[in-house]
Amino acid sequence: MAVIGWIGLGHMGGPMTANLVKAGHSVRGFDLNAQALDAAVAAGVTRAISIKDAVAGADVVFTMLPKGDHARAVYFGDDGVLAHAATTTLLVDSSTIDIESAQALHDATAAAGFRFVDAPVSGGITGAEAGTLTFMIGGEADAVTAATAYIEPMAANIIPTGGATTGQAAKICNNLMLFINLAATSEGAVLADRLGLDPQVFWDIASVSSGDSWALRTWYPVKGVVPSAAVNRDFAPTFTAELANKDIGLAVAAAAATDTPLEIGTHVQQLFQRLIDQGEGGKDCSMIVKLVDGSLA
Repeated sequence: MAVIGWIGLGHMGGPMTANLVKAGHSVRGFDLNAQALDAAVAAGVTRAISIKDAVAGADVVFTMLPKGDHARAVYFGDDGVLAHAATTTLLVDSSTIDIESAQALHDATAAAGFRFVDAPVSGGITGAEAGTLTFMIGGEADAVTAATAYIEPMAANIIPTGGATTGQAAKICNNLMLFINLAATSEGAVLADRLGLDPQVFWDIASVSSGDSWALRTWYPVKGVVPSAAVNRDFAPTFTAELANKDIGLAVAAAAATDTPLEIGTHVQQLFQRLIDQGEGGKDCSMIVKLVDGSLA
């Protein structure tokens, strides 16, 4: 069993570390949010009082942070990972961040003599709790292989994606498709209702036809059709509109950097921004349906 340092114990990091503890690993976790840290400790994580404390003697350090700026600060700061971890420690960043920040982490860790992989995840809070996440891992082959052994208790799928930053690239493109599908599902659901279709009947048809998608099967934004959908709980978040806007914004930025037209994705990003502008950024991203049906302007 390994000694694992973990930085970032929010909605994803908390349940992910709980699964590592269940698998028998010793996990020392740190988060600036005291409530998140307390919850992780209640699930068996050992409390760390700083990044230095979290990484000391660790076989592997995972980071799960909101944005590229946070990841850079955690790795590069005077009290950061690179300042305190041993170079024998494997470093795994499972944040969803911009390609430029991911490349900066690869470059800096390599220059300092560390093995590092970018390993973002898909599957949301439910996947984190169930240990059924999909990990997309980019980096040198030996580091990817080493990371896989530690990741297994948290994952149903572990997919090497290639060299540096390809894990992030896969995550960005996947989430672009997810949120476009969510917007399309919302439009189809509202139109079906206004054409007189029973919501359950339409869902039964779409879920076995060419309109099917993960968003339709998991987040269908009509009450009483899909038990896992946030609409049944007044859009209490499974994945917030603010995070959705951040993720699809990464795709829009990557498209601009690669001269890739992204007309549909750009429009969907604007819809999430409208939710945020109206004070709904903390609600579930499937609240985008309220823009479709006119409940929100």
